[in-house]
Amino acid sequence: MDEVEVIVAHSERATLRVGDVFLKVDADQARIDVEVEAMALAPVPTPKVLWREPPVLAIAAVPGTVLGRLGEPSTASPTAWAAAGAAIRRLHDAPLPPWPGRGLDELAAELESECEWLVTNGVLPTDLVTRNRRIAEAVLRPWTPVFTHGDLQIAHVFVDGDEVTGIIDWSEAGRGDALFDLATLTLGHEEHLGDVVAGYGADVDLEVIRAWWSLRSLLGVRWLVEHGFDPSAPGCEVDVLRSRM
Repeated sequence: MDEVEVIVAHSERATLRVGDVFLKVDADQARIDVEVEAMALAPVPTPKVLWREPPVLAIAAVPGTVLGRLGEPSTASPTAWAAAGAAIRRLHDAPLPPWPGRGLDELAAELESECEWLVTNGVLPTDLVTRNRRIAEAVLRPWTPVFTHGDLQIAHVFVDGDEVTGIIDWSEAGRGDALFDLATLTLGHEEHLGDVVAGYGADVDLEVIRAWWSLRSLLGVRWLVEHGFDPSAPGCEVDVLRSRM
């Protein structure tokens, strides 16, 4: 029997690897429904669904290695980063998924709530939160919805050489702002933003991408702390926020 490797585990979900099979256990079946449908609709390489027996989803491992990891230098080539940008563009050009995404009012309310929590509980210095909130507010403008991955962090993109071989973890997919995906991929890896945008092949507002870096980091700190992760690890969310000062 193959060794069981715990990829991630917290109170909401867990992912295990047994050989070339990943077993995703999720208490929220709606989230799994979104993941399965999004992978079927997305015009980019995705994992093959092997079987589903709620609350477990079994998917095949994708070939290649991750583009990189937050807090660590990426060894992938500029061409691989550009290929990731091109893959994101194909996704964004695809027909919209049938379910809605998060609206501006919801996003603004969440930003206000999280900033208040961070300051009230002394998690981050007030000036750090205030500065990044001011930057993040540039996100709160009308956008044309596209098919977004919704959690396109660097470790969710696999490459083999200069080719994208798979994009995983689609449970947050939906209609959203294209620049959110681009910002999520390059969070903590600003040096590769130019490569991603070159591959994406369209004019983008770099200041809004930077605003999304601040917003995603502000919104992520509490979740990370409450689920046993460290947002203050080198190169991670708190460092991203400090880099905006």
